Amino acid sequence: MRYSPEALSAFVESVACGSFSAAARRLRKSQSTISAAIANLEADLGVTLFDRSARQPVLTEQGHQVLGYVQAILTASERLDALAVSLAQETEPRLSFVLSDTLDPDMLEGLLTGFDQAFPHTEFECLIGENEDVVDLLQKGRAQVGLVEARPQYPGDIGAERLPVQTRMGIYVAPAHPLASCKQLVYDELHAWRELQLNTFLARESITHGRGPVWSAPNYLLLLSMAVLGLGWCALPCALVQEFARPGALVQLALPGWPRSLSTDVLWSRRAPPGKAGRWVREYLMGITPKV
Repeated sequence: MRYSPEALSAFVESVACGSFSAAARRLRKSQSTISAAIANLEADLGVTLFDRSARQPVLTEQGHQVLGYVQAILTASERLDALAVSLAQETEPRLSFVLSDTLDPDMLEGLLTGFDQAFPHTEFECLIGENEDVVDLLQKGRAQVGLVEARPQYPGDIGAERLPVQTRMGIYVAPAHPLASCKQLVYDELHAWRELQLNTFLARESITHGRGPVWSAPNYLLLLSMAVLGLGWCALPCALVQEFARPGALVQLALPGWPRSLSTDVLWSRRAPPGKAGRWVREYLMGITPKV
């Protein structure tokens, strides 16, 4: 750095404290050291930072202009120091997280704000994926942590834990859809109408066709948009509908066994386990107070 960090700190503290002597006490240095540091900074800059004609030093107009730049330099230096500490503690410089639309929006909000506070220097990438797509992204190293609808087993290179909370899934249609006016329905009757079905990129052969045509999309948010347009019926996370569908845009059908609860697993790659930031995300989702 061209300018001494000690001189920059002495300048900012002198402004904040109102005198060289007060700045010296806060920085635990002698007043002569502070005075000399500021004099050297003035010589390096070629400007007068303080008017010393009064009892206490007063910032000059040039000093006011310099102050903002010096504060920015010191702030950047502090952030660099924090980043160095973070990297030394095996915190990933970048974390990719595969989000399922089944995650409650309030929980997602808490995760994002908490992650921002805990890891301000880690880049965070949020991908949207479901089912086999999540497993594939983890196996390819494209992501470090992901969420999926719970299943009994996973590939050997994938670690998994069951979240302590469940998602509520309901069957929805637009108010103008013929099914919306039906008072009593059973699930099998729905197949006479077009279904809007989740279909991930790696599982296109898994679509189960009923008597009606099937339209598909790789995430629930797209399916919600289709349902709002009246294009068919769809199983959707209730929290997603409450968060993103305007009031009255969708009707939840009364069906035996619906709405139903859906368990969710958090996944990671055993071959490339997540670092400190990834472990924090896992602990947060599991309801454990994460350690930073």
